[in-house]
Amino acid sequence: MPSKHAVDVKPPYRLDLTVDALRRLAANVVDTVDENGVYRRVLADEAGANLIEVSQASPKAPVLVTIGGRDAKRWLPSVERMLGFDAQVDEWYKRVKPFPWLAHLAKELKGLRPPRYPSLFEALAHSIVFQQISIYAAGAIMRRMVEALGTPIEHAGSTLYAFPLPHDVLQAPDEKLRSAGLSANKVMHLRSAAQAILDGAVREDAIAELSTPEAAVALTQVRGIGPWSAAVVLLRGFGRLDIFPMKDSGVARSVKLLSGNPSIDLDALLTALGPVRGMLYFHLLLGRIHGIVPP
Repeated sequence: MPSKHAVDVKPPYRLDLTVDALRRLAANVVDTVDENGVYRRVLADEAGANLIEVSQASPKAPVLVTIGGRDAKRWLPSVERMLGFDAQVDEWYKRVKPFPWLAHLAKELKGLRPPRYPSLFEALAHSIVFQQISIYAAGAIMRRMVEALGTPIEHAGSTLYAFPLPHDVLQAPDEKLRSAGLSANKVMHLRSAAQAILDGAVREDAIAELSTPEAAVALTQVRGIGPWSAAVVLLRGFGRLDIFPMKDSGVARSVKLLSGNPSIDLDALLTALGPVRGMLYFHLLLGRIHGIVPP
C-alpha cells in the first residue's frame, strides 16, 4: 500500500509556485504536473525507486504526499526538503519592503518556497548542463539526456523518468551523451562529478556542515564546477539563501525588466537583501515565467 501523509506547512505555502521554481521549464520530464495540479516524480537511489505524488487544495491547506513502492517512508524527508516545507522566509518579506517593484513581485508570488534538488549529484549535473547556454537550450539537452539514460515509467497517462544516477552517467557511451547535445567538455565534467560522488571525494553531509563560503570552495574542487556553478549548487541543492549566482546575464536582464529600471544596482540590492538574497533568484525566475511586470 502507498504511504500517505498530510503535512501541515506554515501558511501561506503554494505548492504550484514552488514546483514551478523547481521545474523551471515545461521540458522537464523528471518533475511533472498534471492538469489537476498534482506534482509527480520518481525518486531513485541505489536501493530502488519510488513514485511520489504531491497535491494541495489551497495555500492554507495541508500538503498531501503519497509515496508508492517499498520502504516508501524513507523518502518523506527528501520530499519535505525538496519542496521547501520548512524553509524560513519571513526575513525575505521584511527585506523587500524598501523596493516597491520587489515587494510587488513578492506579493504576487507569496507562498513560494525555495525548492531543492533531492541529491547532490542532481544539483551538480544541472549546474554543469546549464552553464553558459540559454535556459531553453539547456532544458532541451537535459531532457534528451534523461530520456536517453532513464527507463520510462507509465503512470496515470503520463511518462515519468527518474533522474540518472552517477553510475548511469559513467556507464553511458560518449556517443549517447553527445547525441543529447552535450559538448565534449560537459560530458567530461558530468563524468567527473559522478565519479567524485561515488568515490566520496565530495559528500553531501560534509558540504552541509560547512559555512557557505567554505562549501563554495569545496565544491569548486569538482572538475567543471566554478564559482557560479558552486553558487547554483548551494542555492538549489542545499537551500543556502545567503548566496546568489552572480555573473549571469539572464539575471541582469530579469532584474532590469522586472524592476523597470535599466540602471538598477544589483550589488546594492543583494547587499540590502542580505541573508535571503537567494530568494531573489527564484522570484526573478517565476517573475519572467508568469509575466509579472512592475506596478
